[in-house]
Amino acid sequence: MGGFFGVASKESCTFDLFFGTDYHSHLGTRRAGMAVYGENGFSKEIHNIENTPFRTKFDKELAGLEGRYGIGCISDYEAQPILVRSHHGSFAITTVSKINNADEIVAEILKGSTHFFEMSNGEINSTELVAALINQKDNLIEGIQYALDTVDGSLSMLILTPVGIYAARDKMGRTPVVLGKKEDARCACFESFSYLNLGYENDRELGPGEIVVFDEKSCRTLVAPGGKMKICTFLWVYYGYPSASYEGVSVEKMRYNCGKLLARRDNVDVDVVAGVPDSGTAHAIGYANESGIPFSRPFVKYTPTWPRSFMPTIQQKRDLIAHMKLIPVHDLIKDKKLLLIDDSIVRGTQLRETTEFLYESGAKEVHIRPACPPLLFGCKYLNFSRSKSEMELIARRVIRELEGEEVSKEVLQEYADPDNPKYQKMVDKICEKLNFTSLRYHRLDDMLESVGIDPDKLCTYCWNGKE
Repeated sequence: MGGFFGVASKESCTFDLFFGTDYHSHLGTRRAGMAVYGENGFSKEIHNIENTPFRTKFDKELAGLEGRYGIGCISDYEAQPILVRSHHGSFAITTVSKINNADEIVAEILKGSTHFFEMSNGEINSTELVAALINQKDNLIEGIQYALDTVDGSLSMLILTPVGIYAARDKMGRTPVVLGKKEDARCACFESFSYLNLGYENDRELGPGEIVVFDEKSCRTLVAPGGKMKICTFLWVYYGYPSASYEGVSVEKMRYNCGKLLARRDNVDVDVVAGVPDSGTAHAIGYANESGIPFSRPFVKYTPTWPRSFMPTIQQKRDLIAHMKLIPVHDLIKDKKLLLIDDSIVRGTQLRETTEFLYESGAKEVHIRPACPPLLFGCKYLNFSRSKSEMELIARRVIRELEGEEVSKEVLQEYADPDNPKYQKMVDKICEKLNFTSLRYHRLDDMLESVGIDPDKLCTYCWNGKE
């Protein structure tokens, strides 16, 4: 996916920009960059962070990134921020986006005299494409609006100019943009916690489709927010950092709620509750607190030399490295009946290997409780997975085995309903394939209750296929 951080300061913004951007490292694994505007104009640096953390890559670049205004990003895909010179003047731009209609947009723009630089994989840099859309209009505000309206998928952005920073949230609010402030400085970011240790206090979250411009003194709304929202629920379940919050709801608290509601529907006889580190840990604490079953850490994640950013793009290698990070604590596994909570089951490969690893370490039983429902549809709105096909999802593969190659959306809705017999048949089959002792998913209605805001404001497409 990706995240961004922007700062406007009376003095140098470089320190805040560096650490504020770094606090988004959990959201991306491939590219990172910073751009600033100072006395000498614009300057930027972009690096590959696949094998090296952000701080290590950029520490020596800071001297060349002096200015009062700046934007930075962590990206899972395209290199950014990019610098643009157009009839709007010069600006730098970074985005968090998924553009489903990129080919159509490119074809339309190419009818003019514009050209694009292809990336190494043959695709167009999404941020460059957004900049091209903005440049179709007479002024920057209209251009930003046009980009938000044109993109099918999702789009949030920061734009750095000599007079301030523009921030725009996706028109459906699928990803967050949060504002912070302190004396003589303001910031905008994806993750709300990223500015707290830098001395900022919470200002507010942008609404869906809202556009603002800010400098070190003030923030002004240019386009008011729309009334409809569909923020990604998976941000709370998995992607968000524990100390973050979205729409006023703490990620950590939501995960405790998930575990609590999972426990209320369960009656399994186990010795301990554990979370797959680290994404399942908070859910497991919530389950343990509600059930009274002791919380335990029968395995731990080795992170000193295995940062999250060290994740190859080849899925086979990603699965291997994910397995290598987990170190067993044999005294807490041997002869134990374990209940294990993970954020989700996508392909099932890693969790099956983890389960086998626990059996090999002496576990008597391994009961699995995912913190969200079965994933049935590939996400249309966020780049949260490298999967190219919905058939990579374990639930869809099992449904194909049960129903044949051609499965209608109506039939898929039956499998999404936890009260339908077909749902239980699917769950039993997944349990058998992955060699779990038992399997019970979090229900969609319980998960939405765990968030605690109006369910109509939450996107649930990947679980039920509903827009």
